[in-house]
Amino acid sequence: MYGSRVARYAWSVLVFNIAVIVWGAFVRASGSGAGCGRHWPLCNGTVLPRAPRIETLVELTHRTTSGVALLLVVALAAWCWRAFPRRHPARVGAAAALFFILTEAGVGAGLVLLEMVARNQSLARVAWLSIHLVNTFLLVAALTLTAWWASGGGAVHLRSGGRARWALAAGLAGAIAVGVTGAIAALGDTLFPSASLADGFRNDFAPAAHLVLRLRVLHPVLAASVGLYLLVTATVLAARRSDHATRTLARLVGAAVLVQWAMGTANLLLLAPIWSQLTHLLLADVLWVALVLLSAAALSGAAAAVTPAPLRDAPAPALERR
Repeated sequence: MYGSRVARYAWSVLVFNIAVIVWGAFVRASGSGAGCGRHWPLCNGTVLPRAPRIETLVELTHRTTSGVALLLVVALAAWCWRAFPRRHPARVGAAAALFFILTEAGVGAGLVLLEMVARNQSLARVAWLSIHLVNTFLLVAALTLTAWWASGGGAVHLRSGGRARWALAAGLAGAIAVGVTGAIAALGDTLFPSASLADGFRNDFAPAAHLVLRLRVLHPVLAASVGLYLLVTATVLAARRSDHATRTLARLVGAAVLVQWAMGTANLLLLAPIWSQLTHLLLADVLWVALVLLSAAALSGAAAAVTPAPLRDAPAPALERR
């Protein structure tokens, strides 16, 4: 069956990259971003540092898994190029994923080399962090679409999408905005931890508060408003569309929004411990993947359940065979 093995591989690459993203958040939350010093791709000037500190091990693990993720995406792009015919959307998705993982590596290197890590409180770090988050979302979207198309999902037709395309585009843009403000809020929690919820509110609205703290309040406001918008949009799509894929994914988006609201509230009340931050980020990635899939299903010409189409199957690349 065409796409069966390459589809499974594409989904596994997506899952692995999400795990790398969550570990990257642990690097930031644990203050381990400078664990390898101002060196990239080497760690403290060597490939394998001797007697490394915990911070060094955390950062080195992230770099290693990021390198593996890059190789997996390269293999995915090569496999899709070999397995699918010309103009197949899976080729486009894989090429986009390759581009965004390369820019992801470039942004990550910039964060280290410019020392936008650890206790750095500059506005430049906020800008770099925002760029990093947007690129990460685009990478996950590209991997998600590659897996969708490799599994037999229909190509996206923007011209025939009607009002749904604008509603979904607004939802995608809103989700990215929530992600950016969430990254800034998480940075504020790391740089300026609060002893209590009341202390946190006082710090946010203090006249001399750092800009990171002033921006932190944007996240819950945007999360509530964009989440409500996604709930309404998903409910309307589930009611008006007859295809199983769109209706199922719309319900998944709605459920993910509700769970994310609950986790966000818990994260706030618990004063953002590391485990809560990581769970919150993981759920955000799940919501983003569900929203991208909903958009693909709703805007595809077929609007049908994702089933592989019978065609030739290509051999796995060396990475997959191993």
